Amino acid sequence: MTNRRVGIIGAGAVGATAAYTLAMKGICKEIILFDIAEGVAQGKAIDIAQATQYAPQPTILTAANSPADIKDCDIVIITAGVPRKGDMTREDLLMINATIIKSVTQDVMKYSPNAIIVSVSNPLDVMTYAIQKITAWERNRIIGLAGALDGARMAYQIYKKLGYGAGQTGTLVIGDHGQNMVPLPQKVQVGDVPTTDLLDDEEFEGIIERTRNGGAEIVKYLGTSGYYGPGSAIAHMVEAILNDSKAVVSCSVGLNGEYGYQDVTVGVPVVLGKNGIEEIVQMTLNTKTKEKFKKSVESIQEGIAILEKNGFFE
Repeated sequence: MTNRRVGIIGAGAVGATAAYTLAMKGICKEIILFDIAEGVAQGKAIDIAQATQYAPQPTILTAANSPADIKDCDIVIITAGVPRKGDMTREDLLMINATIIKSVTQDVMKYSPNAIIVSVSNPLDVMTYAIQKITAWERNRIIGLAGALDGARMAYQIYKKLGYGAGQTGTLVIGDHGQNMVPLPQKVQVGDVPTTDLLDDEEFEGIIERTRNGGAEIVKYLGTSGYYGPGSAIAHMVEAILNDSKAVVSCSVGLNGEYGYQDVTVGVPVVLGKNGIEEIVQMTLNTKTKEKFKKSVESIQEGIAILEKNGFFE
């Protein structure tokens, strides 16, 4: 990928933090920000561009005045959408965000037809499915942010419990990016030591529960969702793709028989490289994990069914 041009649609807290993280790491040659709120993309692009004076590599930061300016990108990150308000049902939120995503996705198809899309908007797995259906692109080019963020939250909880191993802990979370996620702390290591040698079953259960509520805990203090964690997780995925590093990351991806499911997008470990998803890693799941994963898939299928019921794909 010689252009190393990344478009970010939605310059709110998550989109802008992803842009800042990418710029500070010097991963891209160019980052283009777009937001429907007037002036937001322009202001943040200028601020981040000035910050790059002290980055290891120069990055060109620009703001798009219209979706047509997000053109010829290698990767487009979609963070557009609205948060759930108090009186909204899940169905309301789903339909509002799906309508936004449809419009955005059609723009990406028109102006960056060869891009890999990183889907970030919630409900994550259902929106990733919608993008895949709208584009009808190969599934390797549509990647949902899921386990990269949830896994980082799990690693943080393991560190909090042990008091050591920060930055050395595995990050395996599968399933949906929501209440039915399946954190697998017992499947990872701290340094070279399996967590099964360090934690007992009760401690694992506590870590799983706290990981699941990792986002809600931040909302409790801030009154809004976290953005440094998501921004960093997005940058990690983008770096793996642009550098063709073949990193194993848990992402939401369309399954075609893997793990016994098809026509659904759900978080599983994949290999990320220049083609997006290079391979889906097939793990052996025990009976208990299979049941949890099934519940997770079913919750995503419920969301997809809402879109179908409302004629979204017609």
